Amino acid sequence: MRDDAAVNATRNAIFFALRETGLPVESATGGRTKYNRSRLGIPKAHCLDAACAGQVDQVIGWDMPVLSIKATGRGAYQRTNVYANGFPRGYLTREKMARGFRTGDMVVADVPNGKKMGRHIGRVAVRASGSFNIQTKHAVVQGINARHCRLLSRADGYGYARHASPILQEAA
Repeated sequence: MRDDAAVNATRNAIFFALRETGLPVESATGGRTKYNRSRLGIPKAHCLDAACAGQVDQVIGWDMPVLSIKATGRGAYQRTNVYANGFPRGYLTREKMARGFRTGDMVVADVPNGKKMGRHIGRVAVRASGSFNIQTKHAVVQGINARHCRLLSRADGYGYARHASPILQEAA
């Protein structure tokens, strides 16, 4: 209960401090948010609850596609894989770049023939041999040669995805 009291005290302090600025400030209950959501036909989602809080006449564009950003990292400094007991299991190359590509780069691979024929768009995992893996939206395509790959964007440590609606984004 002590934590609840601290949260409520902080919330009240912020509310009163904002009200003293002279700007219009409104606070509402969760019941009001639920009422607005059901009245406007908006599904339950954390990102949409903020749009339904307080006095709301309408919400426009809530079902637009959203961009989801996920931290994927830039790789590991460790160049040796080890077993649970600490003995070396395998070694990674000293270079993180292979054939002009880095793991995490977004690529499009146009494979003209063979079992993996077609267009594959996704995040690449490089190997020194030049045979890459591409993580597409649906599956991992293994063994794509570097000569079929074209760079779309360099890896920046984040993964980007577009979702049809905020509901699909929260489920992912």
